[in-house]
Amino acid sequence: MEYLSTDLSPRERYKILTSFVLPRPIAWVTTRGENGVVNAAPFSFFNVLGEDPPLCVFAINLRPDGRVKDTLVNIRRSGEFVVHITDEPLAQAMHETGGDFPPDVSEPDHLGLKLTPSRTIGVPRLSEAPFAMECKIWQLIDVNGDRVLVLGEGLAFHIRDELWDTEKMRVEMELFHPVGRMFADRYCRTNDRMDFPPAKGLG
Repeated sequence: MEYLSTDLSPRERYKILTSFVLPRPIAWVTTRGENGVVNAAPFSFFNVLGEDPPLCVFAINLRPDGRVKDTLVNIRRSGEFVVHITDEPLAQAMHETGGDFPPDVSEPDHLGLKLTPSRTIGVPRLSEAPFAMECKIWQLIDVNGDRVLVLGEGLAFHIRDELWDTEKMRVEMELFHPVGRMFADRYCRTNDRMDFPPAKGLG
């Protein structure tokens, strides 16, 4: 099967990309609205880009009816947000925050998710998340007027204590069970893992 991108509609391109670029990590993002309400929403067009500076990127598209999502409104106003990684115990709650909540309704409050103040920014983090990164805007890139790429610089990292070996600076993989996004409302576990010896090449 072969397609030229120019022969496909945006929706058809989306279906191809989300069917095969799998699994995708999920940015579970908290922001604070002008009225103080804390918003939480998941984004699966997401990844980290490097460590110096520590950058992440995720895409925020318009809602189907053309409205701008609360996350983007809040980020544009304050320049701050927290990116969390989701594990299995929090997967259902993460999925539920993807619903269409009014701006004056806090998803964490509605779902009973605990919040903890951040160290460097005014946006709180989700207390139970295995990993959280406090961020400030590094750059916003408008794409075709219907989505924005948010590049964030990590200012502080929070790790659930039992998941981190502080001497080796290494995650305890047997205890860390993140979830990935597949497509539609489908997700995957990451418990089935495999190891390979270091690649030798020809040198």
